[in-house]
Amino acid sequence: MAYHWNWGILWELSPDGQGTYFDMLLAGLAWTVITAIGAWAIAVILGSVVGVLRSLPSRWLPRLGTAYVEIFRNVPLLVQLFLWFFVLPELLPRSWGLWLKQLPDAPLWTAIFGIGFYMSARVAEQVRAGIAALPPGQRMAGTALGLTLPQTYRYVLLPMAYRIILPPLTSEFLNTIKNTSVALTIGLIELTAQARAMQEFSFQVFEAFSVATLLYLLVNAVVVFAMRWLEGRVAVPGYIVSAR
Repeated sequence: MAYHWNWGILWELSPDGQGTYFDMLLAGLAWTVITAIGAWAIAVILGSVVGVLRSLPSRWLPRLGTAYVEIFRNVPLLVQLFLWFFVLPELLPRSWGLWLKQLPDAPLWTAIFGIGFYMSARVAEQVRAGIAALPPGQRMAGTALGLTLPQTYRYVLLPMAYRIILPPLTSEFLNTIKNTSVALTIGLIELTAQARAMQEFSFQVFEAFSVATLLYLLVNAVVVFAMRWLEGRVAVPGYIVSAR
């Protein structure tokens, strides 16, 4: 039986009465972007802290950072989201568990923190690798200037490390955007969930997921071009080659 293409379905009124099917997909895209930005903010901040811990001249702090990375990196994201959304409220005191269950937009917050923690382990590895790639003399130079260890990281090591790891960080940001699709399993109506809803309502599966694919590509293209521009702006002449 031949498939009947119908691109006009995008402009037909959706069953929820809130607009067209295309409006449904745009609403899902908005939730995807919000979730990705929130999760990425957590991933960068927490991942930077853990990455620094793994590079400190200490005995126990690097081990603590390693344990964090191995736990969050090796447990599948889907399992982690289920644990945060379904299991955590049952493990907390009853009043806290009820508060979490009744929290407005609970799937959104669970996705932001769940994906953020998951991606922070990957960002931590990038930060650690960036610091390790710097010449040892830079750390010594900070000490020679009278800087404390935190000041050496803040003013000497991290500014250079972030410049080195911008390309892999771009890939991790793109992965964060794509990982938001897993959140449909806990009830977040993001872009993939809206495409599935359009498919179930209209039975036009190829149109729904073709447009969803194009929207993902558009968002990712914006991120890639923005990060390439940033690489060129922060590149250190003679030390780091800017992206072209």
